[in-house]
Amino acid sequence: MDAEGLLLSLELASGSGQGLGPDRRASLLTSLMLVKRDYRYDRVLFWGRILGLVSDYYIAQGLSEDQLAPRKTLYSLNCTEWSLLPPATEEMVAQTSVVKGRFMGDPSHEYEHTELQKVNEGEKVFEEEVVVQIKEETRLVSIIDQIDKAVAIIPRGALFKTPFGPTHVNRTFEGLSLSEAKKLTSYFHFREPIELKNKTLLEKADLDPSLDFMDSLEHDIPKGSWSIQMERGNALVVLRSLLWPGLTFYHAPRTKNYGYIYVGTGEKNIDLPFML
Repeated sequence: MDAEGLLLSLELASGSGQGLGPDRRASLLTSLMLVKRDYRYDRVLFWGRILGLVSDYYIAQGLSEDQLAPRKTLYSLNCTEWSLLPPATEEMVAQTSVVKGRFMGDPSHEYEHTELQKVNEGEKVFEEEVVVQIKEETRLVSIIDQIDKAVAIIPRGALFKTPFGPTHVNRTFEGLSLSEAKKLTSYFHFREPIELKNKTLLEKADLDPSLDFMDSLEHDIPKGSWSIQMERGNALVVLRSLLWPGLTFYHAPRTKNYGYIYVGTGEKNIDLPFML
């Protein structure tokens, strides 16, 4: 959700019980404006909150003028002091995949994981137990990246792609109609397309290259991983992810108000295919 309309956005997303106290909201509103100024971002999004056992991580993201360029991620424990996180790598995701359970809420906390490594001694090969230390900050980077790639979404038409390549905010976007807002085809993944590149020219024939340049939610696997509900007498559409419980997307049809927020433990629902 955009930091500039933070109070209204939090109000619209509050139907899922994901709210913040008045002191936290006031701190966020001020500190995110300072983040935008100091880091010279085009836009700053309040991404959400990852719940820890000791304290919670408040997450924000900075966007450049090209909206699909890699986003800079920051975290805070008190909503006033923000620290920049390093970009996620495949090595980080593979390394942290072995860590299960809740976050502690301390970035310097280290998880211990025992793994078997092959050791060569002359012609003989032995398997030796090695204890690997994994920092919680690395796990935080990895989880945010996974959630972004899987469930960060945006309504169709909110961004447009120029013929020269960069993607910008569509200033003429006035919201989806009520009938469009109820369809999964009206929502895209807020990242570089993956599935779109595999489509045939015939499948792309009906697509508008300036608007339909991202992957639609309708083909997400497993099928049924999104819940769409109309709230407030059809004045608000809410999408909730069942794959990453805690991710809520909201949009008020026929208005420019939309956004998403994640408030959860940072744990993926890996049992979802068996629950559907």
